[in-house]
Amino acid sequence: MTQPKIAAKEPKAIELEEGKNYAWCRCGYSSKQPFCYGSHSSSGITPLIFKAEKAQTYYLCQCKHSENPPFCDGTHKKIVS
Repeated sequence: MTQPKIAAKEPKAIELEEGKNYAWCRCGYSSKQPFCYGSHSSSGITPLIFKAEKAQTYYLCQCKHSENPPFCDGTHKKIVS
């Protein structure tokens, strides 16, 4: 597998804790979107580990095509399918 599954065509608003590490799902198969829960094991795509810079609401990409992962950049609006 080289392309991720589109989990949703809208971002997920999530309150993240400052300084905490998170694993963002890149493959799109996690049942706990937008976070990774090991579903990628057969996809060949690994999660993106990132740290929240401050406590606030972040909009995390669920279409898996953002050019600024794990954050939504509006790319989902351009996806046709």
